[in-house]
Order: sequence, then C-alpha cells, then structure tokens
Amino acid sequence: MFDFEKLLVYDKAKAFNKEVNSFIRSKNIDRTTKDQLRRASFSIMLNIAEGSGRFTKPDKRNFYIISRGSTFECVAIFDYLKDIELLKQSEFDKYYRKLEEISRMLFSMVRKLS
Repeated sequence: MFDFEKLLVYDKAKAFNKEVNSFIRSKNIDRTTKDQLRRASFSIMLNIAEGSGRFTKPDKRNFYIISRGSTFECVAIFDYLKDIELLKQSEFDKYYRKLEEISRMLFSMVRKLS
C-alpha cells in the first residue's frame, strides 16, 4: 500500500474528483471551463499523492500547498458557474463544503510540516 492511500484527505479528494467528472458530464459548460475544473480537481488528488512520496518535509509541504491551491481554484470555478447560472446555490453549497473540508485538512498537514 502506498502512503497516500492511507490518507483520509486523499480519499475525500478522490471522491470529489469523481463527483466533478459526473457534474461536468451532466452540464452544458464551455470546453475551457470544463477542462480547467477537471484539471484543478484532479490536481488536488495527484498532488496529495505526489507529496506523500517525497522524503523531506519541505518537499511534502510544497505539494500539499499546491493541492490546497487547486482546492481554491475549484471554489472559484464553482463560484463563476453559480454566477452565470449553470450551478444552483444548493449545488454550490454542497461542493463548497466538501472543498472547505479538504482545504482544512491540507492546511493542517502543511502546518505540521512547517
């Protein structure tokens, strides 16, 4: 078993990424926004995995910071989709809560590595 597979935040990021892919398939979103959302949500998960494989605390920390940045990017994209009325407030709130939880978990991991 790889170290990242033991992390609850990785499981949450993977589940979120799966939800994003379903969401993207179900909505009529422009190609650029779809691609950016897909890549940002995937980046959360992949940077957690990559960071867990690094040997030094600063290296691990850097990847968790990047993952957290991708979390923020997803929030911004969902906020934009809400503003242009491709996302209902209730859907936005659901994704926001999940991203907020992932962000808090990553922040805790970053702080412990400082």
